[in-house]
Amino acid sequence: MDTPATGLTFRDATDADVDALVALIESAYRGDSSRAGWTTEADILEGQRTDPQGVLEVIKASGSRLLTVERDGRIVACCQLEHRGEHAYFGMFAVSPTLQGAGLGKVVMAEAERLARETWGATEMQMTVISQREDLIAWYERRGYRRTGQTQPFPYGDERFGIPRRADLRFELLVKPLV
Repeated sequence: MDTPATGLTFRDATDADVDALVALIESAYRGDSSRAGWTTEADILEGQRTDPQGVLEVIKASGSRLLTVERDGRIVACCQLEHRGEHAYFGMFAVSPTLQGAGLGKVVMAEAERLARETWGATEMQMTVISQREDLIAWYERRGYRRTGQTQPFPYGDERFGIPRRADLRFELLVKPLV
């Protein structure tokens, strides 16, 4: 039986992966292609989700890694891990829209949590999610994350993060113990 983890290769991204990673992240969150999956933000944000400079900054940053997941030589998922003292930050999570809903995201998240725990000794994973994304937050809650109620404003006016289609967007901090 084919499982979500079958044939996956996990590795750190390199400069050569930037264009493919930008395409993956954009396809998972923006535009009509994102509607093939369930993680789309197309109804609340237009414009870009990231750009080559933003992806390259994550690849190059000290204490950061952009975990890249390949199947059959093609990048199918990714996530950012950043070491922040006793906790790790999880971000830039994307799964190819045509592969969403089959368990691949769970596999990637479990590997990210394992790496944060084993590589940095992190005792907690943290992430920020647009608080209006109730379906996505519920998915994270099923993976053991909890809402903290701590929010920060969406960066309105900075088109590097997209063009909001509503005026009430904010990020909420979600946390999970890694012990």
